Amino acid sequence: MVNNRIRRGHALPISGRHQMQNMRLVLVTLAMLAVTVLSYWSTIADLFKEWQRNDDYSAGQLVPLIALFLVWRERKTLRKCMLRPCWLGIALLILAQAARFYGLLFMYESGVRYSMVLTLAGLVLMVAGWQVFRNVSWILLFLFLMFPLPGRIHNLINGPLQKMSTTGSVFILEAFGVRVRQQGNIVMLNENTPMAVVEACSGLRMLIAFVIVAAFIAYMVNRSRRRKAVLLLSSIPVAVMCNILRLCVTAVLFLLASTEVAEKFFHDFAGLAMMPAAVLLLFGELWLMDKLILPESDAEQEETRAHTKSATRAFVKWTKRKKQHV
Repeated sequence: MVNNRIRRGHALPISGRHQMQNMRLVLVTLAMLAVTVLSYWSTIADLFKEWQRNDDYSAGQLVPLIALFLVWRERKTLRKCMLRPCWLGIALLILAQAARFYGLLFMYESGVRYSMVLTLAGLVLMVAGWQVFRNVSWILLFLFLMFPLPGRIHNLINGPLQKMSTTGSVFILEAFGVRVRQQGNIVMLNENTPMAVVEACSGLRMLIAFVIVAAFIAYMVNRSRRRKAVLLLSSIPVAVMCNILRLCVTAVLFLLASTEVAEKFFHDFAGLAMMPAAVLLLFGELWLMDKLILPESDAEQEETRAHTKSATRAFVKWTKRKKQHV
């Protein structure tokens, strides 16, 4: 009897064991994150210089801060998740390092940058498990927005975007009775006042910023995945329309004021004013979807949840079988 009491007195409670295991996982995670940051330090430094040098992608520096806020916002949900390491994270880590090696070997900088997020995703899956990974998967995808587009994609987007902005502004100015003529990416106002729509005026910077804001809003609002996807995709035409509107107002200032006033408006005031306007348009779109689209019935919601749960259970069973075979 005495021995049993002594053993019970020295035994560690189950909650204490879980706390020790969680502490070990936290320490291992912090150590792996430190190693990852050190190994990618040169890539992070180059990325920071790119944010400061290239105005088109300067909004990318807000993405890590927003991601940290979103993780903090989900802290209660993440605390309820069971920490169960998943060895499939190793496969994701191997894929990330393969992308990094490809980028280093063929001088493809975007491959090295994208591998950084893949490495982080692999660490989360390997250390914390599938449940935590599923809860932060949207945040991990959001991190890809902090990287500049690859050169080829940048050139494929920037040229048509520049032409679209020029043509759209000419169309609207003509609709309001302004004498205007388009010569390539140059808008001739009243036959004697040229307004050049250069690459900096293409609206790519506004497009990147609007996509980041739309992704943040889509994560924060309580809507279905379909509406969130529509909201995110609609940020592209919203950005294009806002840039066309900015060009039209600038053209009017070219005619009524002076070139200096118009250029100052375009680069300073209009850039700041378009962001609140875009946010209002996105919330207006959410309001319109709420009015036009009928909410899903309870039966449809339960069916969707059942499909999600069954798929998750099947995946867990498959993972356990793989472990038993190994």
